[in-house]
Amino acid sequence: MGYTHNLRQRLEEHSRGKSYWTRLHGPVKLIYYEACLDENDAKQRERYFKSTIGRRFLTKRLRGYYHKAFAL
Repeated sequence: MGYTHNLRQRLEEHSRGKSYWTRLHGPVKLIYYEACLDENDAKQRERYFKSTIGRRFLTKRLRGYYHKAFAL
């Protein structure tokens, strides 16, 4: 998770392993993003998503995706 001014560039950097985390954990797939008009709003939203309540929100929001992607 994070914020950027250029989403396409950020995804390209992740896919090329230029990020420490993606270099160790393999390729990433964008399944959710939000756009903010203000950098401070984006930083607050990022902090929220990294909190327990924010992670629960994303889990509920993406539940359908996970059921389809990881169905046995």
